[in-house]
Amino acid sequence: MSVESGNTPVRIDVKKDKGIEIQWSDGEVAHYALSKLRAGCPCALCKEAREKPAQPKSRLTVLPGNYAKPMHIAQAQLVGNYALKIEWSDNHDSGIYSFAYLRTLSG
Repeated sequence: MSVESGNTPVRIDVKKDKGIEIQWSDGEVAHYALSKLRAGCPCALCKEAREKPAQPKSRLTVLPGNYAKPMHIAQAQLVGNYALKIEWSDNHDSGIYSFAYLRTLSG
């Protein structure tokens, strides 16, 4: 997977209790809140939960983002030169956030 021009991070700053800040090669600096990153987890399980229609008689729909404890990033690591893998404090760690996907979240 190639990263389009402007979608290459120059600097990635992981603030485990606040989110991630990325400076992109085109000069844009994007801030990603923990709640937005966790709720937008691109793994198959989270994606399916977001796309599943709500039950008609259900009062509460549980989706990524409904947590009992404060969320933080336990660990983040680069995946090749195209993505970040984030391990969350709720032990969820299957989301690989491609730089192209992160760039769409910044706009």
